[in-house]
Amino acid sequence: MIALEVTVNGLFLGALYALVGLGLGFAFGVMRVVNVAQGDFIVVAAFIGLYLYPWMPVHPLWVLVPVALIAYVLGVLLQRLLINRVLGRDQVPQILITFGLAILLRNTLLEVFGANAYAINVGDLRYAGYVLGGLRLGVLPTLILALCVALFAALQFWLRHTRPGRILRATADDHRIVQVLGVDYRAVYGAAMGIAMALSAVAGVLLAVRSSFTPYSGVDRLLIAFEVVVIGGLGSFWGMLAGGLLLGIVQIWALRLDPTSGVMYAHLAFFALLVTMPRGLAGLVRR
Repeated sequence: MIALEVTVNGLFLGALYALVGLGLGFAFGVMRVVNVAQGDFIVVAAFIGLYLYPWMPVHPLWVLVPVALIAYVLGVLLQRLLINRVLGRDQVPQILITFGLAILLRNTLLEVFGANAYAINVGDLRYAGYVLGGLRLGVLPTLILALCVALFAALQFWLRHTRPGRILRATADDHRIVQVLGVDYRAVYGAAMGIAMALSAVAGVLLAVRSSFTPYSGVDRLLIAFEVVVIGGLGSFWGMLAGGLLLGIVQIWALRLDPTSGVMYAHLAFFALLVTMPRGLAGLVRR
């Protein structure tokens, strides 16, 4: 029973990790943009949620909606004002621009909020629980897991079965071809970055609900995001979900066996999978 409880808690943590990587993987899959500032945008979203949640008329978790909308607008502006100017085969300019933006965001947050740790208080929901099959589970982690799976499924359905989604996929395959058909690929890229930022904002708020954060937390979030994307396999949403869940399970089991290990064993698991499966979990499906 203890083994099952540890594994389930690992799934709960892994769902958050998968969401952290979803925005980064979506941006790279559509535009081949490596957004080094993704982790710091997640922290920015957490601070926006921290400011807005006292004003929510119903439940604090509804702060996800306005934060995601704000992040979408910021993502569109980022793409149109900065990244569209350096799009091309060479990804170094994109990395340099987003790296500089990450430093700017981090230091701005540090100047405004200081180095203290913050968290979003959702009241009794943080400690609410229920019993299922003899296991004592938390309501909030269960909601986060359900939301994570729903977002992955909705994004997959939207990309495959709607006209905007098909346009976005076609633009990701070859933006020159869609131009012939009258599609403004730069506008599509702007919308794609907006979606990526909105997804990252959801992850940021949920992380702020589950744990504390500081202006320096973006580095850890970015590292987890890269690991989720690489383990899952570039361009595979379900692979990223599986990668995030796997990292969560490894970390919780490691903490059970070695309470001082932190995230060390999750990073070691990433390295081992990178060596043994360079194409990620998605590569196993393609064989």
